[in-house]
Amino acid sequence: MITQLVVSQAVAIQERRKGKIGSSIYSGRASKLIERGFYAFKSSNWMVVLSGFVEPVFYLLAFGFGIGQLIGNLEDGNGNPVTYAAFIAPALLATSAMNGAIYDSTWNVFFKMHFGKIYQVMLSSSMGPMDVALGEIAWALMRGLAYSLGFMAVVTPLGLLTNAWALLAIPAATLIAFGFASIGMAITSYLKSFQQMNWVTFFLLPMFLFSGTFFPVSVYPQWIQTIVQALPLWQGVELVRSLMLGIIHPGLLGHVLYFLVMIAGGLWFTTVRLKALFMR
Repeated sequence: MITQLVVSQAVAIQERRKGKIGSSIYSGRASKLIERGFYAFKSSNWMVVLSGFVEPVFYLLAFGFGIGQLIGNLEDGNGNPVTYAAFIAPALLATSAMNGAIYDSTWNVFFKMHFGKIYQVMLSSSMGPMDVALGEIAWALMRGLAYSLGFMAVVTPLGLLTNAWALLAIPAATLIAFGFASIGMAITSYLKSFQQMNWVTFFLLPMFLFSGTFFPVSVYPQWIQTIVQALPLWQGVELVRSLMLGIIHPGLLGHVLYFLVMIAGGLWFTTVRLKALFMR
């Protein structure tokens, strides 16, 4: 009886979408994947999520308030002195948003795709590949947002927020999470083994270390600076750091545009790839 009801609902949804633009890839049911994510989180995933949040907090305490005592002040983008903790906190916020989004949109998606076979079942219903892409990316985005809010809750009582512009760091971090979630799922759809999945970590670690997280990229030769500035985490670090330090300039729009392109490209590639894999 329940099976018949579910099938009837799926058929009814498909009939309503019939003839509409994009009906072959989207049914308007992406929210069902978010709902599933909440159930999975409550049952078993909360420890994994918590571990991803505390990592940047430990970095902030160890480097910002530990090694920072030995380093002293650095300069912000306007030549004003800032404490080392205030310098790295925005970078760690951007990193926190990246980690929350990228791990949910890579390892989580990889397991569902190759072991749980969940997407095959979803795409045999009224759902389309755009539903799956939007739902999974939205869930990864929510994890990245949760990390960002938690990190801000830590840095605020530490006195690292010194101006009202810092409040915009939260939507900025959300944008960063959205960009990494979109491109992360797109890349994962092409990976087929655990060995290939390790490439994600291989790329993320040096990007984290060298994207201006712990020191200004001006210490590099010019050709290395050019490479680093093309990386998405550097774009995110510069955006969040400028907002948290109150350095507002038109160049921030360039960072925003960078992530909007990431989002659009990631959504498109993910949709096309899921359609090719599961809707032949």
